[in-house]
Amino acid sequence: MIESTAEKDQVPADELLNKVSSKKRESHRIAITGVPGVGKSTFIERLGMHYISQGKKVAVLAVDPSSRISHGSILGDKTRMDQLSASSMAFIRPSPASETLGGVTNKTRESIMLCEAAGYEIILIETVGVGQSEIEVKDMADTFLLLMLAGAGDELQGIKRGIMEMADILVIHKAEVEVLAKAREAAGAYKTALHLLGQKEGWEQRLELMSSYTGYNEDKVFEALKAHHDFLESSGKLELIRRAQQAKSFEKAIEQEVLRAFFSKSGMKKMVDDLKNQIKLGSLSSRAALNRLKDESGLGA
Repeated sequence: MIESTAEKDQVPADELLNKVSSKKRESHRIAITGVPGVGKSTFIERLGMHYISQGKKVAVLAVDPSSRISHGSILGDKTRMDQLSASSMAFIRPSPASETLGGVTNKTRESIMLCEAAGYEIILIETVGVGQSEIEVKDMADTFLLLMLAGAGDELQGIKRGIMEMADILVIHKAEVEVLAKAREAAGAYKTALHLLGQKEGWEQRLELMSSYTGYNEDKVFEALKAHHDFLESSGKLELIRRAQQAKSFEKAIEQEVLRAFFSKSGMKKMVDDLKNQIKLGSLSSRAALNRLKDESGLGA
């Protein structure tokens, strides 16, 4: 109902969110990102089972890439998490990214609220891994974890400075025996880069090697996640982060409501589609189209 775009679902969805928004939420929100093929789903299953072994309920909000051609999504993350899917302590919700930037859906924030209200203590947000627009998911998580691969070309070339600065914990993943030497070499390069970036508001970014396949070094990664959450709580930063998240959620809600109200006006969608076609044909510039839209829709008044 929360993810629905149907008009009939908007009022009950709002009522539900109002009911759960007042609940105090004791949870750890962890965003996990990395390039396709880095093993996000495998890592999340390993991490989720670790938390379940501690008696904690785990919710996974996995966002699948959507095809720009068919606009369809495979939603296959659940099939790659066999153990987690079978556990009564876990909830996995795959959702299509559609046209949303930042590797998350428009309704991820609301989904987090519902999962916390349902008693899930660990919220794992898996993104599609789309580079610097990951700032979107940073605004809804407490801990930002970046997965990287060793030996995928120039170690620092493919990693944008922005996303490294945002990451609280960096993990060189798939560090199996046969690539361990290469992974350690990559770790040295990344540590040098992190040293140049400096500390993140009192938290020294952690970098670890790990293999979800063998379990190598997983304890250090799990400890780093706990250490970051403990740091946020003890420093009072967690409360500040949550308040900032609520403010950001309000901003996004305004944007979505304005767009919904705009396109709900009679003939508005057709007008926009007609202008887009003229832009594609080259008969109108995007700026001229915007000005015409403002004039004809009354937005410029």
